[in-house]
Amino acid sequence: MFERMKEDIEVVFEQDPAARTHIEVMLTYSGLHAIWAHRVAHGLFKRKMYFLARVVSQISRFFTGIEIHPGAKIGRRFFIDHGMGVVIGETCEIGDNVTVFQGVTLGGTGKEKGKRHPTIKDNALIATGAKVLGSITIGENSKVGAGSVVLQDVPPNSTVVGIPGRVVIQDGIRIKKGKDLNHSDLPDPVLDKIKELQNEIEKLKMEIHNSKEGVKENAHSHL
Repeated sequence: MFERMKEDIEVVFEQDPAARTHIEVMLTYSGLHAIWAHRVAHGLFKRKMYFLARVVSQISRFFTGIEIHPGAKIGRRFFIDHGMGVVIGETCEIGDNVTVFQGVTLGGTGKEKGKRHPTIKDNALIATGAKVLGSITIGENSKVGAGSVVLQDVPPNSTVVGIPGRVVIQDGIRIKKGKDLNHSDLPDPVLDKIKELQNEIEKLKMEIHNSKEGVKENAHSHL
């Protein structure tokens, strides 16, 4: 158990440049607390002590802002950065070396029974605010961009962005416009839409200006 806890702390230092001391990490990192609490809750869940398991998970949710169902299966070296608003469903399965950021939902669509939450394979990254919904699989070494909504399987070694999520890079080959960069550099579909609206507004302003100029010219010509 202590080896696993030590490993969890090491992951924080590897992933977060803001981490300074072991004491700071152990006492102040809510993602780490949520993972440790989940191990206790999951152990109770496997022993069919469902009520106690839910009590532990809800206490953890209250203190960390991270909701992990006791039934979720989580591998080694799982890292939750910041963590507020993260939700992980009951039948979710997470592999090793997976990273998720704040606001991520690994949930269901409300239509499935049985296995109704995602499977996240080894070395995957789920960026800020992304929603991965349903009994789908995110392949090994894949990245889901910030704010994306993913409803279908994602192949290994892929980068997915948008609403609904689409593969923009697979096996290092760009399928559509995109960048295979760190999560902070992934395309932002919300920002792209804002820029598109700004361009439309500028066009409308120009058309209004041209119309006003045309009215003025017509008025002068009739004088």
